Amino acid sequence: MKTYIIIPAYNEAEFIGETLQSLLNQSFPADKIVVIDDGSSDSTPEIVSEFAKKHPEISLVKNTSEGVHLPGSKVVNAFNLGFKTLDDDFDIICKFDADLIFPKDYLEKIKLHFKENDKIGMVGGFCEIQKNHEWILERLTGKDHIRGALKAYRKACFKDIGGLKRAMGWDTVDELLAQYHGWEIKTDDRLRVKHLKPTGNNYSKTSKYKQGAAFYRLRYGFTITVIASAKLAFNKRDISVFWDCIVGFLRAKNEKRPYLVNKDEGRFIRNLRWKKMQEKLF
Repeated sequence: MKTYIIIPAYNEAEFIGETLQSLLNQSFPADKIVVIDDGSSDSTPEIVSEFAKKHPEISLVKNTSEGVHLPGSKVVNAFNLGFKTLDDDFDIICKFDADLIFPKDYLEKIKLHFKENDKIGMVGGFCEIQKNHEWILERLTGKDHIRGALKAYRKACFKDIGGLKRAMGWDTVDELLAQYHGWEIKTDDRLRVKHLKPTGNNYSKTSKYKQGAAFYRLRYGFTITVIASAKLAFNKRDISVFWDCIVGFLRAKNEKRPYLVNKDEGRFIRNLRWKKMQEKLF
């Protein structure tokens, strides 16, 4: 199975070399790796260029965009720019972050899951962060969710969902739409990836309401938004996250922000959310 990887990168000079080396060291390496330098002010593009000179499967795409790191739109815009440079001759397309160290068998195990079950549309492992000199699970989401940092899609699934949405919450809506189209989501707890820079370190203060707005744009409705916001606040151990989400939801509703999904998809998403909540409770 031919695998293409797209890595959006912004000021990742400290980590991008380790990420690329871990991908080159894979037991079954990727066929193509595209790094999109998204207007870095450090030596990120120079580091990638040095790798590209020695490894023809690696290529660099330079992009100029606003420096502030906003979750969602910036990274997806960069991903889409990289995707346009690739041909259609792939079986698996991956969106990886530029601050990860992958175990040597990561891509091999990903491919194995896709081969063993043709109903699987997305596969991913889990991120670990270093705390007190130990690598521990980065507990931000449930174990049935694949983090945006390490997404791998079967080509047919990627096309069914229409690619990635340019908005906060893209890494949730992709899984919901995949299930809407009949695909299964597979997470593998044995695949642990070292996350060198914890999630959210570079997010600007203006982005704190975007998660709540994403809940609105996903047609969650207020009740599910309250539950989802409470869960997120609990995972982050920060009650202010809950209130930021609620404010973001209400603002998006008052502003009549455009939805990310249509009515049928929204109905499916709400039913799926209620079903999963009931399964966890009972």
